[in-house]
Amino acid sequence: MKLNPSYQVNIEYLNFKLKVNENFDICARQMILANRNTTFYFIDGFIKDEIFEKIFEYLLGLKPEDFPFRLNEFEKKRIPYTEVYLVVDLDHMITLMLAGSSLGLIDGYDLALSIDARTYPNRAISEPEDDRVLRGSRDSFVETLVFNTALIRRRIRDEHLRMQIFTIGTKSKTDIVVCYLEDTVNPDYVKDLTNQLSHIDIPSLSLSQESLAECLIKINWWNPFPRIRYTERPDVASANIYEGKLIVLIDNSPAVMILPTSFFDFLQEANDFYFPPLVGTYLRWVRILVFACTLLLTPLWYLIVQNPNVFPESLSFLQIETMNSVPIIVQLLIIEFLIDAIKLASLNTPSALSGSFGVIGALVLGEFAIKAHWFVPEVLLYMAFVSLANFTQPSYELGYSFKLWRIILLLLICFFNIVGFLIGLVLFILMLIKTPTILHHSYLYPILPFNSKKLKELLARVPIRKDNS
Repeated sequence: MKLNPSYQVNIEYLNFKLKVNENFDICARQMILANRNTTFYFIDGFIKDEIFEKIFEYLLGLKPEDFPFRLNEFEKKRIPYTEVYLVVDLDHMITLMLAGSSLGLIDGYDLALSIDARTYPNRAISEPEDDRVLRGSRDSFVETLVFNTALIRRRIRDEHLRMQIFTIGTKSKTDIVVCYLEDTVNPDYVKDLTNQLSHIDIPSLSLSQESLAECLIKINWWNPFPRIRYTERPDVASANIYEGKLIVLIDNSPAVMILPTSFFDFLQEANDFYFPPLVGTYLRWVRILVFACTLLLTPLWYLIVQNPNVFPESLSFLQIETMNSVPIIVQLLIIEFLIDAIKLASLNTPSALSGSFGVIGALVLGEFAIKAHWFVPEVLLYMAFVSLANFTQPSYELGYSFKLWRIILLLLICFFNIVGFLIGLVLFILMLIKTPTILHHSYLYPILPFNSKKLKELLARVPIRKDNS
């Protein structure tokens, strides 16, 4: 709906749509500028008071002869601020105002002023809670979109850096930014992603990046493998942009999405690149081997316990010395669920009580549980190792996908013994191969399709060459 020639009709429409009299934080500041009725709309808490105080002080000092015939001349000659736009559509004006811009209507003009002097409540830029590094930068993304784009711009001073903005959600109107290097990225990826974003029809992105991810990913709820990498580190996001990836930033979320993503991308971590190549390679292999144990350690141990005569005598130390009446598979599954229960409880535990909570959890799952003959010591030992090993890589989603597959392997071994273990491994590999991804990128790249150079870079931290490739 375009502006009406009547100033009063426009004011009545905006007051009705915005419910100015019912919303205490939506302000309609009425002024008289050189005998012209003027109204500025803004949201209290979204504008910079000191800037608008100076703008209003300047405008109130104007004389009738200072108002040119057209508003675009007035905007160029009489508005002492950088981000000023002219708008004609009333519904677009409302969207801009609700997003934080200030909207000004002046009697006698057929356009309205939009002054983008917004400010959002934000927390300090500090190191993220997870994905920490021993060396390197200590900043992280925050919930304010423009701050996050500035953190990337600070690291990539290239004229080919592109940041396309989209607005998604008929009610939330959430800002989404797609960031990439135009001369490095695959143009098909850009076309595909922007096309998908443009056709998303949803009321709101109530869960930020998770809501957007579920709009982009083909629905197959039975597949636990993550199709998107997340990071809160600007240096990691910038490095992936240099490699030809796309970064998706969502307003109100400190986690950005890295696309496209394959399974082997989760093997890398920022710490690998803040140490010399040999040390970085060692750390990467430790992470790979330890994390692989989270999938295979307890199933293999349970398989050995189930078949003491099949495996060599040298593995006899893995057998249980003193059995109790609770089946081993039941003990393993109970501890799997108890560990998750403790994790969930720790999220709701006040920081002042976290130390006491850890002591109680250790006692319940440790000495007391063994003395009560609920668990054997070997089960607690292996499950404790698996729980700690799960934190060797930062992806929360990948950790839980391995946990679910570990439970599936344990159940298959319980019912079908060695054959069940082999069936589970085959199903695991088949699901990896069949996992669909965003942007039609192979989930097992660089193995499928095979790329020896990229595979070498994933398995070993290669030195940085002069061309920075």
